Amino acid sequence: MSAEQARLRPRADDALPSISVVAPAYNEQEVIEEFHRRVSGILVDLGASYELVLVNDGSTDDTLALMHALQASDPQVMVVDLSRNFGKEVALSAGLDHCSGEVVVVLDADLQDPPELIPEMLAGWREGYDVIYGVRSHRDGESWLKKGTAKLFYRLIGSVSRVEIPPDTGDFRLMTRRVVRELSRLREEHRFMKGLFAWVGFPSRPIRYRRSPRAAGITKWSYWKLWNLALEGITSFTIGPLKIATYLGLSVALLSLLYAAFVIWKTLIYGDPVRGYPSLMVVVLFLGGVQLISVGVLGEYIGRIFNEVKGRPLYLVNRILPSQLHTRTRPPGESG
Repeated sequence: MSAEQARLRPRADDALPSISVVAPAYNEQEVIEEFHRRVSGILVDLGASYELVLVNDGSTDDTLALMHALQASDPQVMVVDLSRNFGKEVALSAGLDHCSGEVVVVLDADLQDPPELIPEMLAGWREGYDVIYGVRSHRDGESWLKKGTAKLFYRLIGSVSRVEIPPDTGDFRLMTRRVVRELSRLREEHRFMKGLFAWVGFPSRPIRYRRSPRAAGITKWSYWKLWNLALEGITSFTIGPLKIATYLGLSVALLSLLYAAFVIWKTLIYGDPVRGYPSLMVVVLFLGGVQLISVGVLGEYIGRIFNEVKGRPLYLVNRILPSQLHTRTRPPGESG
């Protein structure tokens, strides 16, 4: 028996857990009904008890109204309406806090990640794995620039992070209840869920799939938002930028000492007069740039410390419309 197999807790071949599908949504009115139709059809065919947890992240279109209509017509739908837009990472955390299933599947509402893989994920769960995560073999419908920057980011964070974050992996995954329970204990405000998923550990295995274009609507992730998410990931899971700033400062200081020794030697040997205004300006500007970059890196970390010590809740909930599974499994008055 291998070390990996020794960690597994296999389930019966016919075991069928209750399933929660968590989907945060922001302005997804064009796709939310199709999302409900496809996911519900798969879960009904499985024959398991299930709920579909739709988290409204402060949408400004008809997304919330459509969620209410779906919940009114389908008792398996649960709506978690946040008080405002908190961002996808926090909205996903809210869904994980309020779901009730024995296993939890995280899906994007835009249907780029195929819900048809849920049965295959359940097969991995029966093998004893606690996490079955999707790895994108292809990313259809995305520009070469987005694919290239995503690949670069995963390689970068994989090389500097203190935990191993699988490359080409998003939020699409199945997790057992104990994984979700441990994730709910991590309450940092600056959240990078891909890193948190990796940090909690537990036996995991990948499944590869081809990521589809959006079923409808437009992406809410601009390059600016993706850049900020990348910063969250790097600063949340490594102090590498601080080390780089330190090493850069030491390198510049060493080069400055060597150059100073050269200037003194040349003056003593050749008696060179003071000159070199252009080179002096280049050195001053270079040193000023290094200092500003180092202060900026330090400021990113200090700003995150400032936000964390305030101890504010991750999110506020405006209203919860429970599902049948939630009502059956949670005590009265308990919602998360």
